[in-house]
Amino acid sequence: MQAAPPTCTGGKVQPVLLCLSHLRWDFVFQRPQHLMTRAAQDHEVIFFEEPLEAPIPQPRLDFSMQPGGVLRAVPVLPHGLDEAASAAAQRALLDGLLAERAGRPLVAWFYTPMALAFADHLRPDVTIYDCMDELSAFRGAPPAMLAMEQRLLDRADQVFTGGRSLFEAKRDRHRRVHCFPSSIDTAHFGRARDALAEPAALAGIPHPRIGFFGVIDERMDLALVAAFAALRPEMHLIMLGPVVKIDPASLPQGPNLHWLGGRRYDELPDYLAHWDLGFMPFALNESTRFISPTKTPEFLAAGLPVISTPVVDVVRDYGEAGLVEIVESAAELAEQADALLARPRAPFLARVDQQLAKNSWDMTWARMAALLRVPEAAPVAAKAKGVAHV
Repeated sequence: MQAAPPTCTGGKVQPVLLCLSHLRWDFVFQRPQHLMTRAAQDHEVIFFEEPLEAPIPQPRLDFSMQPGGVLRAVPVLPHGLDEAASAAAQRALLDGLLAERAGRPLVAWFYTPMALAFADHLRPDVTIYDCMDELSAFRGAPPAMLAMEQRLLDRADQVFTGGRSLFEAKRDRHRRVHCFPSSIDTAHFGRARDALAEPAALAGIPHPRIGFFGVIDERMDLALVAAFAALRPEMHLIMLGPVVKIDPASLPQGPNLHWLGGRRYDELPDYLAHWDLGFMPFALNESTRFISPTKTPEFLAAGLPVISTPVVDVVRDYGEAGLVEIVESAAELAEQADALLARPRAPFLARVDQQLAKNSWDMTWARMAALLRVPEAAPVAAKAKGVAHV
């Protein structure tokens, strides 16, 4: 598919926002997708993903227009390229993409410092580092990650962080660091409070149902999940999400454990509407030290009481406010599940709604956009006079 033509608004082409992401658009709908769909209201957003390999003679870019107006660009490279050849191929593809948009203001929005391997030659009008995770702590992180991050911090105009812990870790490393914790699409997840049809995958699973949704990887405490399931065999644990970076055979099994795989973002309220509690059984390790799970406010917007292990940002942002119960063991988890199932919901939901009204992805994007300071786009008739941002 060919790239869409430049978008025009009121006789002017929109600025280009190039999002360089380590996450695929269709993997899990989370922070990048929320922000980029909002950015697309007044930018031409190009979501440039990590490459795929295929038995092809020459590198190419595969394009697809996503709901919300984001142009997804996926580099497809021939099998067997080494690291240097892969970076060179991606650089050439990126240069061709931006040459078609020469003369327009450019925002380079990085989610991964490793994108500098093919994008360090760009000279955008604004460079943003949106640090949503401490990627260097994740399993399989490239050894060069920390050095590449320092290079990105040295050139970034603004640094955004996905939570308070990340903000505290980065604030002394750049002159302009801003904390933008996980936000919420309250209307979307609030649908779960309505009488929605039960998904077929839940049919026949008894209540009470305790649910998790998200990526299932090294950040999940599988021993805790297994111990809780054994302590409360009458409670059924519904686990939604793709399994990555861990062996699926390592997932604990039992008659009350249901690993249902990934679900689309638009399906999630249908599932949450038929759960009794939400839980976040995160392991406490290097990969969870700085996380600020987006699912925390999403569970709450859906009207579900939530139990979590003591992830720092969850404790500070929700546990101390009495909105999420914090536990450290399977025994505590079982005890809190019993208590929450018996607790009246109305007072809890009133406090939840008061808290959630203070934030949203719309508010977060508006605050971020105010920090971009993108130069005014050139008139359409003059756009050919500009130069490529390469």
